[in-house]
Amino acid sequence: MAETRLIHGFHAITAKLRHAAEDVREIFVAEGRQDGRMRDLLALAKKVGARVTPVEAARLDALVGAGGAIRQGAHQGVVARVAAQMKHVTVDDVLENLVEPALILVLDGITDPHNLGACLRVADAAGAQAVVAPKDKSCGLNATAIKVASGAADTVPFIAVTNLARSLREMQERGLWVIGAAGEAEKTIHDVEQTVPTAWVLGSEGAGLRRLTRETCDVLARIPMAGHVESLNVSVAAGICLFETRRQRHG
Repeated sequence: MAETRLIHGFHAITAKLRHAAEDVREIFVAEGRQDGRMRDLLALAKKVGARVTPVEAARLDALVGAGGAIRQGAHQGVVARVAAQMKHVTVDDVLENLVEPALILVLDGITDPHNLGACLRVADAAGAQAVVAPKDKSCGLNATAIKVASGAADTVPFIAVTNLARSLREMQERGLWVIGAAGEAEKTIHDVEQTVPTAWVLGSEGAGLRRLTRETCDVLARIPMAGHVESLNVSVAAGICLFETRRQRHG
């Protein structure tokens, strides 16, 4: 069904029921499962009028595991068919409705959906208003990313842009201070002013920021490392950077 897509896991489906119940077409649940998490989900589905269909566990595995991309049981016993089209939001839409200084997370070249989902979850926890990524050479917001995000995919807009450097320049024109995370930077994240509207830009763990992205940033900053590892997982680095912004703004 081209007009729908599948999401799975309790967090992702509960968030969809709470924030966009009208998008839920049908929920498939493991028949016979009656634990607390399932009862809570079924109660919420009934409250918003969502259709629920009990099925065998093998059917759930088949729904989400086509091609072996997702291991058996990773769906946690619940899969939902939802509207395929995510609500389209632009950076301008986000910036026009803010009541506090902007905090945007920009991801340059993140290809692992697990990392994208984790970054969305971190962005939600830190109060970032959006996650921005280029359409090319980056993973999209697929079912795996949505599950890992644990509901954050429905609370933090994910904005895929055609030209990342141009989007960064547009953010600068709107008054955002664009900070690129780079291990070789002279300044640390504690040295850079972040009480102003801010966009943090992070690259992949291996390649880092692309050249044009790096050159577009207003300033580069590094996370001070006290141990022996040379780099951090991008979601961990994103959390450190975003929460440094929160620390500077709120003490």
